[in-house]
Amino acid sequence: MTEAPGTAGRNGEAHERYAPGTPCWVSLMVHGLDATEDFYRALFGWEFEPGPQQLGPYVRALRDGHEVAGIGQLPPDRHLPVAWTPYLASDDADHTAETVRLCGGTVGVGPLDAGEAGRLAIGSDPCGAVFGVWQAAAHLGTEATGAPGTPVWNELLTYEAAHVAKFYETVFGYEQELSDPDDPDHVTLCLDGRPVADIRGVGQALPRDRGPHWMTYFQVSDTDEAVERLVGLGGQILGPVQESARGRVATVSDPEGARFALLQAASGS
Repeated sequence: MTEAPGTAGRNGEAHERYAPGTPCWVSLMVHGLDATEDFYRALFGWEFEPGPQQLGPYVRALRDGHEVAGIGQLPPDRHLPVAWTPYLASDDADHTAETVRLCGGTVGVGPLDAGEAGRLAIGSDPCGAVFGVWQAAAHLGTEATGAPGTPVWNELLTYEAAHVAKFYETVFGYEQELSDPDDPDHVTLCLDGRPVADIRGVGQALPRDRGPHWMTYFQVSDTDEAVERLVGLGGQILGPVQESARGRVATVSDPEGARFALLQAASGS
């Protein structure tokens, strides 16, 4: 797995600002915050500390003392799909939000300040997949990668890759590479030649209750063991465990239905 410049390694070296366009954080909004904390604590060994409260109750998840993700509580009257949302780094969240609008996307939240932590916006691409924009101040983003319990990859599942890839290229300055020469609907987004995310067109195979959406991959030391633990904690397996170019992967969901992937990285990744 390629580690993004600006992130701390598995030993927690100094953490620097993420380059614009790099996935820098991942956040989940749920109905039952306490139960969700219990689930991910048992699954990934996360600990939790309070985070900015501007959007309601919110905690930051830590792995070995390093921040890796955020979880917030939805207001009781908000009946939104529960989903992990990746945040893409920006030097100017207001400018990025305006570019999202000009390129056919929408901005549903912000831009707004998250206390002293930074400035954020939450938007969606022209096909409806939701993502965040993060302009760092005190909070730079995920502090650790490459270790169990940390986010290691993000993939957009959408109807077809070419049109929406152009949107992300224009907004964030990505270069595009074909992930598989035999599959024109699988595109890798790169920054300065460094892979940062995938876009995979799957047509009508998208879940009807979800539509286009981003999928976060969390690293585990043993995918099969993690799947067994997840099921015991009330999660669900959404497809068979598979071998992929990145390693052994399982698509799963937590008890509230948030989809994500468990990845046992291939040797040498």
